[in-house]
Amino acid sequence: MNRPVALVTAPLRGPALDELREIADVEFDPWIEYRPIKLHGPEDLAARLEAMGAPILICEADFCMGPVLDLPLTVIGSTRGDPTNVDVEAATAAGIPVIHTPGRNADAVAEMTVAMLMALTRHIVPGHHDMTHGTVHGESLPYQRYRAWQVAGRTAGLVGFGAVGRATKWRLEGLGMRVITADPFAADATHELDALLAEADVVSMHAAVTPETFGMMNAGKFALMKPGAFYLNSARAGLHDVDSLVAALDSGHLGGAALDHVDGESLPEGHPLLGRDNVVLTPHIGGATYDVETRQTEMIVADVKAILAGEVPTHCKNPEVLT
Repeated sequence: MNRPVALVTAPLRGPALDELREIADVEFDPWIEYRPIKLHGPEDLAARLEAMGAPILICEADFCMGPVLDLPLTVIGSTRGDPTNVDVEAATAAGIPVIHTPGRNADAVAEMTVAMLMALTRHIVPGHHDMTHGTVHGESLPYQRYRAWQVAGRTAGLVGFGAVGRATKWRLEGLGMRVITADPFAADATHELDALLAEADVVSMHAAVTPETFGMMNAGKFALMKPGAFYLNSARAGLHDVDSLVAALDSGHLGGAALDHVDGESLPEGHPLLGRDNVVLTPHIGGATYDVETRQTEMIVADVKAILAGEVPTHCKNPEVLT
């Protein structure tokens, strides 16, 4: 029997990659191994697929639209929670199933949330700066200026209670925190948003950015938070209004903030979030673990195998094409 050809430009890893190689001839060319990274536009991607005769495409950031969807593809796999790099509507019209990997990075982002929380509340970043810049000794002792409240016994409010929120909840409970949640789509969420903001010592964002949630944390919402409360966002910057966040920090109403994402992935010199001892910034690395690559490989390969066997995949964005 002829083996199908699979073009894989996503970072895959682990035993499931070997499983894919057992059922297909795999061209493995992950974008993440290039310096600078290599991403395909629709025309380049279509030309490569056509030259290879590949009916299987597994990608993460390449642009799957236009001429790509004119090809007789059996399946497109996108190693994302939401396959935003794929024109799903056009794929559906072409009868091409689009599989994806919801929740693949839940544990990684939850761990990042805990790391951000501890770095912020225990002054890890300015303490490290003192040690590396010879500024430990000054008008006050480190033990004086870096005293802090422990998180044990405090209340954490999770805004969004999907895969990442649930993975974060038990970790914070393991630190001794009381956890409350707000999510209109989760029947077991404990609070409405405004009530959560007024009660939590730490507010941690885990919602998806949609037209309804874009900029949801605005001046009014930050004002509802407890004086001295901390704001964490290991999701997307689109969930808050930056100017309102800066104003809440400037006024002293918020005790601090930790963000793993900013618009444009970096901040320009002189941005008001830079240079603050009570702000922790990381460059969108919450999901950057090898374990995430292993998990997304397991999910994608299982669904590719299901489709090739004429079975129903577990995570299909457009299941209507399967009938």
